[in-house]
Amino acid sequence: MRWPRHVASLLLTAVLLVGPPILLVRLVGWPSIDSPQVALWQWVRDPLTEQNLILLLVGLAWLLWAFVAYFVTAATATRVWAGVRWLRRLPLPTPWQATATGMAGAAALTIATPTAPTPDASHPGTTTTTGTDHDIVEQADTADGVALSGGWLPYEVAEQVTAAAGLVWLRRRRAYRPTRPHRHSQDAQDLAPLPSTVAAIQAATGSRPPPPVSAPAAGLPPIGFPPTGVGLTGPGALDAARGLLITALLATLRQNTVELVITRRAVDILLGPAAPHLRPGAGLRIVDTAAHATALPADARPSLSHGAEGGRRVLILDEPPRSSLANSGATMVVLTAWPHATTWYVEAGGHTRTSDTANAGPRVCVLDTVATTDLLTVTGHLQPPAPDTPTQPQPQPQVRVPRPTAPHHDTIRPDKRVLVRVLGEPALLVDGAALTVRRTAARQALVFLAVHPDGVDSHLMAEALWPGLPGQRLTGRLYTTLSELRTAARTAGLPIIDRTGDRYRLHPDHVDVDLWYFHRAVDRAAAILADPSTAWQAVVDAYAGDLAAGHAWAWLDPHRESTRRHVLYAYAALAAAAPDPRQALAYLQDGIRVDPYNADLHHRAASILTSLGEHIAAADLTDRYTRRLATAGLTAEGALIRGGT
Repeated sequence: MRWPRHVASLLLTAVLLVGPPILLVRLVGWPSIDSPQVALWQWVRDPLTEQNLILLLVGLAWLLWAFVAYFVTAATATRVWAGVRWLRRLPLPTPWQATATGMAGAAALTIATPTAPTPDASHPGTTTTTGTDHDIVEQADTADGVALSGGWLPYEVAEQVTAAAGLVWLRRRRAYRPTRPHRHSQDAQDLAPLPSTVAAIQAATGSRPPPPVSAPAAGLPPIGFPPTGVGLTGPGALDAARGLLITALLATLRQNTVELVITRRAVDILLGPAAPHLRPGAGLRIVDTAAHATALPADARPSLSHGAEGGRRVLILDEPPRSSLANSGATMVVLTAWPHATTWYVEAGGHTRTSDTANAGPRVCVLDTVATTDLLTVTGHLQPPAPDTPTQPQPQPQVRVPRPTAPHHDTIRPDKRVLVRVLGEPALLVDGAALTVRRTAARQALVFLAVHPDGVDSHLMAEALWPGLPGQRLTGRLYTTLSELRTAARTAGLPIIDRTGDRYRLHPDHVDVDLWYFHRAVDRAAAILADPSTAWQAVVDAYAGDLAAGHAWAWLDPHRESTRRHVLYAYAALAAAAPDPRQALAYLQDGIRVDPYNADLHHRAASILTSLGEHIAAADLTDRYTRRLATAGLTAEGALIRGGT
């Protein structure tokens, strides 16, 4: 509690202001001299008299009191003026707002307050769980959803976005074919980070445990819309339709029991410039008109035929169908009022109510055009445009793998007292002893600086660590986080973070990083053309595990995958150079343990087993790999795996 300290401070200030004048007046009296000339002449003739010394001390005491009084007065005036300026900026309620506030207060006094929050059955995912960790990303405006700059998602939908983002990286791992790394840098399109909307959702879902999910209200499928169909009006109508588009496609990825049918004009309305790049397939069908959508046979898709459990076709139409229930097996959503069915008025935040009454409906997912385009990249339904296409929807930058510019040396230098380990579980060590870094954000910042040895601007670092948060709130968080790192390493007596202007880096003169040593090993191996096996073995030996193993920060995936690819190529190079096929097989099996989702390594291993006549082992390897992909929601592509053939 702070109020006792405030009271004590006020009492001390009062004593300092009132006490000295009272004592001086009672003991000495008010300052008084006959005339300045007489007093000065007396002091010159005999300066060390008792009277002159007392007068000097009394004068000094009054000057000291005057200084204290001036300081207190100035500080008080500053605070009062700050309060006045704050009151001047405080927005006053308009008459309408004042009236609404009064009515709400009167209503609140007539309603019994429950002793504990009760989940609303009409809002899937409602919970009373709140976060307690001071590093939690403050992006969720309610316990059952995630708020973004581009809309609002129910927590269940946000979790599906995070899962779909994970599938994107698993597909990239599956498709990668080990390629010799460039010596200084590597640009790879399939290492591009996912869009900022995805990163913000990943940060929000990863900042707290998932809440218990309530059962949806009767008659409402998981997508949140009435199965009999609905028309949409209001400022959030189009955003709600975009939210439905993403929700249905995510459901298709998860269960393959939802098919989304949308008219071309509805696509143009919802996606704008990105509309030409929306591609059908994997649960998405684009038709010309609403009549074509409602005329589709009910059993056009096997997963939806014969009333499959949970299976449903969702239609997004730009205009109402000619009949009220032209296709009773589908949920129809119309981007305008629908005279023959229920019409919802959708607010900007996703809250719904029927247009003819004040009855509140569920809160639905709402997304703007940019957020929808971002999320379509993880569902796999957005075809990247050609580079010269003028309507390119936010192309993602290529990733440049960082290379250290610190002094090069062949091993981790023992003369450096501070060692940062980021391959495997991150750790900060001073003189070989691991230090405790309490804040999750501080550990994340340590890894971020390790993968950017040349340094990084503070605003870029803050946006990566806390995606989706307002920029004005990031500076203080970053300073607090870096201060935590400095405090943790204070026992070393050395600065571990070097700051030049607005750019931060780990101090290369005092700190060494295992990732930097790994990169140097990769550079040496890539530069050797004749018999590089020893150098590639050094790369394998330097790899102690996945980058920041056990952590799922949104910015981490490109750097983690780049590091993993280097060691996969090292194993592939060692296998290619091995004279004994069984030794080559052992190298490939070690590579498969590093990345059990890579198709190329499995194909090479299966080919060696087949050449050795071990057809059963080759088929078993292929079957295990296929099952692993199926468990993750993937399939083996084409002829990458041909065990036994």
